[in-house]
Amino acid sequence: MLELQNLSYHPATAASPVLQQVSLQLASGEAALVAGRSGSGKTTLLELISGLAEPDGGRILWNGEVLTARQRRWLCGLVFQFPERHFLGLSVGQELRLGQRRFDSERASRVLQQVGLGEISLQQAPERLSGGQQRRLSLAVQLLRDPKLLLLDEPTAGLDWTVRDEVLELLQQLAGERALLIVTHEPELFAGLVQRAWRLERGHLLTMPSLGMG
Repeated sequence: MLELQNLSYHPATAASPVLQQVSLQLASGEAALVAGRSGSGKTTLLELISGLAEPDGGRILWNGEVLTARQRRWLCGLVFQFPERHFLGLSVGQELRLGQRRFDSERASRVLQQVGLGEISLQQAPERLSGGQQRRLSLAVQLLRDPKLLLLDEPTAGLDWTVRDEVLELLQQLAGERALLIVTHEPELFAGLVQRAWRLERGHLLTMPSLGMG
């Protein structure tokens, strides 16, 4: 279980804290979301959880143990809002190998099949993939790491409705295998996927009584 206890974050460049006393719990096999407007701190929250940044106050625990930033990086798989901007490999195969101590080609094939890219060429350049395929590839890269916690930053942003539905269907399949936390400005899209939802406003995390409220 992921547990955030009174997380606070106030970068020197901001006039006021981005996050203030943020607390939540998320169990393994549970899907949840944090909604909020652009600039509300949603991405910052994921960066803190995943170990890319350190909070100014509070604690981040997994199964009751406080984690260091290094431990959080191993625990989490973070899929950025526009993953195509973060691809480093010259081919799909190279992208899958990044960060892998030992690359298991059979396992990579199973993961690609799982995300609906079973027929894709490993020699293809990531930037030549469609938007939906790029999201699926970024998910595959993280799933190969077998994270206990999957963090998704605006996973449907910039996609047309057909591709959105495909990505949502994929996330439905992935939910339940691990803890899943989504941040989005379109919470209504995930009404059938998540069990719990919060809204981030002025640095504070508030429980959302209904996703229909958007």
